[in-house]
Amino acid sequence: MNRTSTTLIGAVTALAALTGVAALAAPGEDATQTAAAGRRPVERSTLVCPQPSVSDVAETRYTAFAPKGGEGKGGAELYPAEKAETGGGADDGGKGDKDKGKGKGGKDKDDKGKGSKKGKDDKDKAADGKPEKKSEPKPFASLREPGKPVTAEASGTKSSALFGSAEGRFAPGWTVQQTTDVAVGAGRGIQGTACGVPDTDFWFPAASTDKDRQDYVHLTNPDDTSAVVDLNLYGKKGRVDSETAEGITVPPRSTVPVLLSTLTPEPVTNLAVHVVARAGRVGAQVQAVDEKLGGDWISSVADPAPSAVLPGIPGDATGVRLVVLAPGENDADLKVRLASPSGQIAPAGHETLHVRAGMTNAVDLKDLTKGQAGSLVLTPTDGGDDATPVVAALRVLRGEGSKQESGFIPATAPLTDRATAADNREKGSQLSLMAPGKSVRVRVTSSAGSEGGSPVGKTYTVKGKTTKSLAPPVPKGVKGGYAVTVERLSGGEVYASRTLEQKKGKVPAFTVQALPDDRGKVLVPHSGQDLSVLTGD
Repeated sequence: MNRTSTTLIGAVTALAALTGVAALAAPGEDATQTAAAGRRPVERSTLVCPQPSVSDVAETRYTAFAPKGGEGKGGAELYPAEKAETGGGADDGGKGDKDKGKGKGGKDKDDKGKGSKKGKDDKDKAADGKPEKKSEPKPFASLREPGKPVTAEASGTKSSALFGSAEGRFAPGWTVQQTTDVAVGAGRGIQGTACGVPDTDFWFPAASTDKDRQDYVHLTNPDDTSAVVDLNLYGKKGRVDSETAEGITVPPRSTVPVLLSTLTPEPVTNLAVHVVARAGRVGAQVQAVDEKLGGDWISSVADPAPSAVLPGIPGDATGVRLVVLAPGENDADLKVRLASPSGQIAPAGHETLHVRAGMTNAVDLKDLTKGQAGSLVLTPTDGGDDATPVVAALRVLRGEGSKQESGFIPATAPLTDRATAADNREKGSQLSLMAPGKSVRVRVTSSAGSEGGSPVGKTYTVKGKTTKSLAPPVPKGVKGGYAVTVERLSGGEVYASRTLEQKKGKVPAFTVQALPDDRGKVLVPHSGQDLSVLTGD
């Protein structure tokens, strides 16, 4: 191997350990050779939390947690992001303004969003013309001890988007949960989301610009350079043309909320949103606020794939709507199955679903679960490897009449190693574990509480093709909120989610967070691996 290849191995090894990028296998190298590389904990993780509801009656709780087992020292901190002006946001109570939000998202009226030289000079100079000394930003929340969560709170108009990083022993599995309690009005109930990893590509199949909905896509840039984002929109008739959805500038360390109804010429009930960062990277989440049905966050779904698993439909769901998009050039034909505690069944009248290329298809599955929590499983009817990839999400309703509450369940990636859900209470937390193939063994560990208590763990077996719903074990002497970590021990694939519920009068408020793998470890190439294919040698 020449010097170039040797140097590249060192660079890839360092990059993988630092950023969480998995090791690459050269053509012809099997999984055994790749596995010999070894798994190492990541050394740095970055998360982005969207701006929560700014309703005067909204209270937001943040819970940060890192499992034990990382290496080195380090720490984890979250900082407030500046809000770039887009219109139709906090100042008008979330109602939106059709003349606002149509511009390129980080560009305000005097174009400071472009980072003009004049704007920068004015900001950096004091009245005497001399450069001002910039003070170091203060963290909103800091995590100082792995294995024990910390909490922070914000209310109403004081809430902002957050971004931050964890390093050293805090990086593997670092998790932050954002839970907002809205007492009354549009979006009332619980709005919850796990703060996400910044990326360049996100899919949201269950958004809407219906007259009763006010959906915002929140774009937050954690980096020191601007990001440029395109929003590609799809409805039941195909691509929704919108000039104002392209070239949205997100300034450094800032957040841009975009009101989706300003981007579509007419209401689209079942809208799929594809967020693509053409420059830089962002965190992206969709906030769905309904005038009658409460609201929640729509998290990004797993990457397009021929099959999809949507875990954690509550047993008392009174309405389940499935929204599927086939983003490619081919139609998709899918089998629809509900994985219950006893096995898989086909919903009567909805055993299959045809989705036309580039279009969304939505189907109301009504009270699908009939009293038993379950998961929805979509697979191609032909079963071939070249089946059309799709993205999918569920809108779930609980309650009756004017006391209904809505939540969303995205198609998620499997939990291959470990995942954590923060902000669990003594009551109201429920895990859903789904094994689509072979049976699987998992260990569920509840951490110490944020104000005291001792961790406790328990092992469970999930039978193949079933969903197991369980309340996580409560830590001994727990005080405050706690985190729940799910580890896959052996067997087949497992998909997981956590439901957090809280009764608000007669409204069964709830929120569901999918639990894909936390990517706390990565494969690092072994010293003998030939990576010359990457250099063209």
